[in-house]
Amino acid sequence: MVETHSTFMGYLLWVFGFTGAHRFYYGRPISGTIYFFTLGLLFIGWIVDLFLIPSMERSAALRFRPGRIDYSLAWILLTFLGVLGVHRMYMGKWVTGVLYMLTGGFFLIGYIYDFWTLNDQITVLNASNG
Repeated sequence: MVETHSTFMGYLLWVFGFTGAHRFYYGRPISGTIYFFTLGLLFIGWIVDLFLIPSMERSAALRFRPGRIDYSLAWILLTFLGVLGVHRMYMGKWVTGVLYMLTGGFFLIGYIYDFWTLNDQITVLNASNG
């Protein structure tokens, strides 16, 4: 099975897991949002996830399509430079990337949208690029 999401990256994002970062990375936006608003379910879910990351990685590997766009790199760019649209430019979405840069990620709404949909966006691009 070809790896789409890294276990190392999951643990790295887990450090910020009380924000739901690792759950968004593995394609679980609903629980990621819940973790964001509850500080990782008051840190208890965050600690439990320390042991669940390997299964989340396996699930993501089955669900998302590998290809030329690297999920981990796109997630790093989104997490740290997302309001500047760098992750969109990396994916070849230059127009929206520049618009994000000029508008602070469409006034943060587009930035939040990308947390919910980045994995699916990459899967579609990887599928269309062979």
